[in-house]
Amino acid sequence: MFFFAKIFWIVSQPVTICFLLMALSVLLMLFSFRRLAIAAGLVSLALFFVSFYTTSGALIVQELEDRFPRPAAPADAACVIVLGGGIPTQVDGARGGYDLDDGGDRYIETVRLAGLYPNAKIIMSGGDGSLEGVAMTESDVIRRMFNDFHIDPNRVEYDAESRDTYENAINTRAILQRLNLTHCLLVTSGFHMPRAVAIFRNLGMDVTPWVADYRTTGKEGLKVTVAYPLINAGLLSTGVREWIGIVAYYFAGRVATLYPQ
Repeated sequence: MFFFAKIFWIVSQPVTICFLLMALSVLLMLFSFRRLAIAAGLVSLALFFVSFYTTSGALIVQELEDRFPRPAAPADAACVIVLGGGIPTQVDGARGGYDLDDGGDRYIETVRLAGLYPNAKIIMSGGDGSLEGVAMTESDVIRRMFNDFHIDPNRVEYDAESRDTYENAINTRAILQRLNLTHCLLVTSGFHMPRAVAIFRNLGMDVTPWVADYRTTGKEGLKVTVAYPLINAGLLSTGVREWIGIVAYYFAGRVATLYPQ
């Protein structure tokens, strides 16, 4: 399932579809299928325009982010679960340190929560989610970061085997059962929270969603914008990928509901 999902996403993301449609248009033109070539080219241009020059991606991501507003901070927390997804492990493996990308807010928030709840266990779930494989996992990098921030190593459990969200949940459940922990805060990005909560709930874990990474203002509207084409395309790819994951997990039986409350 892991390898199929990775390969499927490579060919199904909007930018790749634009390229494939344009390539198809050229081939059809070479073989004198003029009308089909023009149709494929126009569809490619339309998708390119929507991806790069509209806020359609921001709207999709915003809906996902707003599904689970962050609740009031509880008086106490037994544990904090942070899901991997904010570390470029290829760079960190080569250069050292911990270079955080957009999802790195997950780890910054976990450091803050570690100070807010000094008795809470911390579960860092993140291995190597790439197809090519890297020498260093996210857990390896974050271990170094947590040590630098003087978080007691005895408080932290690391899962360096997980490659995707489902494996995050399976491996985390084993840790929670071993430590007899319940009622944990679940830290991940806002767009990723609905799928993560659905998986954890389906596996019988009671978690409190704790969003640590927002990509939108929460006040987005549909409009044409030419200022940030790469950001627009990135948001659309993020939203589409997440919905593909939600639907795929639903039909695979990995979640009980398509869009959890």
